[in-house]
Amino acid sequence: MRRYLQLLAQYFLQYGKVRLAYKGDLVVSILTTLIATGFGIALVFILFQRAPEIAGWRFHEILFLYGFGLIPLSLFNVVSINLYYFGESYIVEGKFDRVLLRPVHSLFQVMSEQFRLEALSDAVVGLFIVRYTAAELGFQYGLKEWLFVAAAGACGLVIYLAVFLMLTCVSFWVEDRVGIIPPVFNMLAFGRYPLNIYSPFIQFLLSWVVPFAFASFYPSTVLLDRAEYQSYVLFLPLVTLVFLSGAILLWNKGVANYSSTGT
Repeated sequence: MRRYLQLLAQYFLQYGKVRLAYKGDLVVSILTTLIATGFGIALVFILFQRAPEIAGWRFHEILFLYGFGLIPLSLFNVVSINLYYFGESYIVEGKFDRVLLRPVHSLFQVMSEQFRLEALSDAVVGLFIVRYTAAELGFQYGLKEWLFVAAAGACGLVIYLAVFLMLTCVSFWVEDRVGIIPPVFNMLAFGRYPLNIYSPFIQFLLSWVVPFAFASFYPSTVLLDRAEYQSYVLFLPLVTLVFLSGAILLWNKGVANYSSTGT
């Protein structure tokens, strides 16, 4: 584990140096990311132009949910870009052969070959929104609450990675440039809004099949003191561990099934 952490730090620093060599490109990427996030936040404002609350949730509560959801999502976006293009870049184009020749675990190499550093700006925005809306709602967060934010954010990151790693593994059996990740990626937005605005089927789907609610919504309810949802947070470590274990097992099985393109 120590070796891989050191390698990850070196990969990250080297990639950071490459991005900083083209500062203009990095600045434009950050601005583009912030603009896209701004449109999402603007949607929350628009929703409350005509109603004081939605399904029992007030404006600052939903804005809090949105801000908290940005934290694990931004961390996921930093490290997940190669998963999104795995089928096209590594399987169809044969780049996975190069990965298997190195004395480092294949999953680690795929995850650390490229980063989206500009996505970290969303984490900063998310933390600002959480702090602002918590104050507006009358909450005073201390060290315990911020440690919970960090732990829940880490679990959310792992859940997102596990779900999309499972989807990525389909490429080992079905060689498709697009894959099935894009439509599921669009479901990430569902976890940033109150779960009770959806149908019972969608609530079940987001909780136990594609557990995006555990990555964002359920931890948020603890900080918002919403007692009706807080019992779900007890399952957060278990859900994280189960999905991560399943994703790694599926990856290893996929690697064993992989056959070179021969090009």
